[in-house]
Amino acid sequence: MTTILVTGGTGTLGRHVTERLRADGHDVRVLSRHAQPYAVDLREGGGALDAAVAGADTVVHCASTPRGGDEEAAAHLTAAARRAGVGHLVYISIVGVDLVPFGYYTTKHAVERLVEESGLGWTVLRTTQFHDFLVRLFDSLARPPVMPLPAGVRDQPIEVAEVAARLAELAAGGPAGRVADMGGPEVRTVESLARSYLRATGRRRAVVRVPLWGRAYRAFRAGGHLAPEHAVGKGTFEEYLAVHVGGHRA
Repeated sequence: MTTILVTGGTGTLGRHVTERLRADGHDVRVLSRHAQPYAVDLREGGGALDAAVAGADTVVHCASTPRGGDEEAAAHLTAAARRAGVGHLVYISIVGVDLVPFGYYTTKHAVERLVEESGLGWTVLRTTQFHDFLVRLFDSLARPPVMPLPAGVRDQPIEVAEVAARLAELAAGGPAGRVADMGGPEVRTVESLARSYLRATGRRRAVVRVPLWGRAYRAFRAGGHLAPEHAVGKGTFEEYLAVHVGGHRA
């Protein structure tokens, strides 16, 4: 039986990865800031992290936050994994981190390099954004009576459970380096996705396309975050909305 540590194991992706690995018969440890017995803040490292990693065959690194600290967390994790003799580190990243000069993407790309240069056996999977990310974004944008959307931007959302299944598959195997990207089943305009969200939530909002500026916006408009040649996802945004979203939101 393989012992696998999942960082961020209580998060949106991590909890699905944990469930899938356990269903497949693996001994899974869940690391997060508050999950006992492996309650660890990766940004701080220390003895609790060493204890969490000790004896693990594989680490699946799902912990991440746009609020900062991912590089420090990855540095602490890779160092602890080396000390413990971990054989395989699996990292989840985002399509376009090397093409879109957006702050969070730049950080994810830096973490990729840390993983690749860690001296560990490694695997990196990039995916497009999860369905729930768009829902959270639209929840915020739909608060005023007029819903502003970035003009000319498309997206390719993917079902998180499908990504979790792929990560579990990769974790059960050996180091594979950078594997093929995973994209959702459809490349859609952000406006069409937003209108589906409005229908599902029963909200009535005027939609306004707003042209933005800057290198990151140009890269998003150019589709640097899309993977149409890897549209392997099955679950559509509308299917996600039908299950997870419904009713009127004021």
